Amino acid sequence: MEDKPIDGLNMIPFIDIMLVLLTIVLTTSSFIAQGRIPIRLPQAAPDEEPDMAMVQIIEIDSQGNVFHDGGEVSVEALKGRLSGLGKDTAFVIRADKAVRLQRFVDVADALRQLNFTRVAVRTDTLARPKGDDEP
Repeated sequence: MEDKPIDGLNMIPFIDIMLVLLTIVLTTSSFIAQGRIPIRLPQAAPDEEPDMAMVQIIEIDSQGNVFHDGGEVSVEALKGRLSGLGKDTAFVIRADKAVRLQRFVDVADALRQLNFTRVAVRTDTLARPKGDDEP
């Protein structure tokens, strides 16, 4: 038997493999883009603790009541109180995890309307074991 030199390379199996890989990548990327893959986000660790004497604290309890300087206020009254502060004032929003999202958005929107940009949300930084309320 004679050994013939290889004149060319058969590209069809290579193309088939590449098409399968392309299909896998496109399918996976569409799941990620549409948010169909369920994930649990990690807890946030604080970067650095701000000087609490220079920070305005806004609290929202589980019933949706808003507090500023230890007293209960409406969102409109809060806007009136904060309108005299400098635009570089820092804020920390402490909201109960059971509060309705809309109430939190109302407070955050009030700060945005007054052009405050230094706004932080206080989170629980301790590692918690899986509880009944977490998936």
